[in-house]
Amino acid sequence: MLDLLVKDATLPDGRRDVGIAVSAGRIVEVREGLRDAPAHEVVDAAGGLVSPPFVDAHFHMDATLSYGLPRVNASGTLLEGIALWGELKPLLTQEALVERALAYCDWAVAKGLLAIRSHVDVCDHRLLAVQALLEVKRRVAPYLDLQLVAFPQDGALRSPGALANLERALAMGVDVVGGIPHFERTMAEGAESVRVLCEIAAEAGRLVDMHCDESDDPLSRHVETLAAETVRLGLHGRVTGSHLTSMHSMDNYYVSKLLPLMAEARLNVVANPLINITLQGRHDTYPRRRGMTRVPELLAAGLTVAFGHDCVMDPWYSLGSADMLEVAAMGLHVAQMTSQAAMRQCFDAVTAAPARVLQLEGYGLEAGCHADFVLLQARDPVEAIRLRATRLAVYRRGRRIATTPAAQAALALPGRPAAVDFSLERRA
Repeated sequence: MLDLLVKDATLPDGRRDVGIAVSAGRIVEVREGLRDAPAHEVVDAAGGLVSPPFVDAHFHMDATLSYGLPRVNASGTLLEGIALWGELKPLLTQEALVERALAYCDWAVAKGLLAIRSHVDVCDHRLLAVQALLEVKRRVAPYLDLQLVAFPQDGALRSPGALANLERALAMGVDVVGGIPHFERTMAEGAESVRVLCEIAAEAGRLVDMHCDESDDPLSRHVETLAAETVRLGLHGRVTGSHLTSMHSMDNYYVSKLLPLMAEARLNVVANPLINITLQGRHDTYPRRRGMTRVPELLAAGLTVAFGHDCVMDPWYSLGSADMLEVAAMGLHVAQMTSQAAMRQCFDAVTAAPARVLQLEGYGLEAGCHADFVLLQARDPVEAIRLRATRLAVYRRGRRIATTPAAQAALALPGRPAAVDFSLERRA
């Protein structure tokens, strides 16, 4: 007797009328036409899309839901946001950090977002945010995978004691080594910070995820150093460059050299469409640069490219609701990825690709994977992005942990249907 059978599901790869059989928190069978196996719970997906859970490869949970504290970012710029965060840090309490982070995790679960990589600032000598997010990680572990990055927001070399704080955070249980080389005092110090931080990660056996070249400056080229250090230290596939926005302004010839170096290092990339398009290009008049890295070119070079939400209601961004389909939609528009295949790549950028970046165990919709998945009010990944599809049900280890009623608008129009259906397939 199965614990759960989901029947008549459509999968992101296009398979239809698929049954997903679950026992003891794992998927035991995925097969087209599987409908009648005995199970304690049977869910009829009615042809709807069943996806593995959404994954956010880049977030700042220590700052989330702090919008307006101690004041609003009047200019909306990256640098004022960093300055504002500096004003807020002395006022933080562990209790408030935990409360806001748990509230955000509730939002995430409701949206089918069950894995998040969050950067946590280590430039506060108290390491309050580290302690708070380690507590949050422990408390949400039954229903959400929270991976933490030791992030020296004010610069690993520029901020006194930041390197020591970073190593303390790793010893406390933080998972990943972070950095921000473009925020060091000089280009040379930025490159030195990349070398030092990668060596710390290699020695400790940790992954690396650096804010890298989050700038409109085409001469901010720390990703080149990051790729070179990855190769030198044998960290292939374990290193992520986040943002990489300077690539949108780089000379095409230089990029033609850079992409093979990144591919040789098997560097992962995380773009943050909502925030990159908001914070970059602020010094431009017209034409304004889009501000996001070269996603199609990076994908064509064979790199794993994920999208992150980055910020929700914090000193840098006043909007957001933990909806990774909103992130995918912005990425699709900014990168002009409008072919059917490219739009599906954008869906992949908030599901399977970030799962690879985080190296999540048991992720996916195959036998042996964890029974974690989302039933969406959509028929395929493109429709899910188009409609920001309702998450009808969210499952973790085969147990339903969130539901949302189907979206339906009632009409009162003479001679027209009583309800509106936005699905093209059902119209056809």
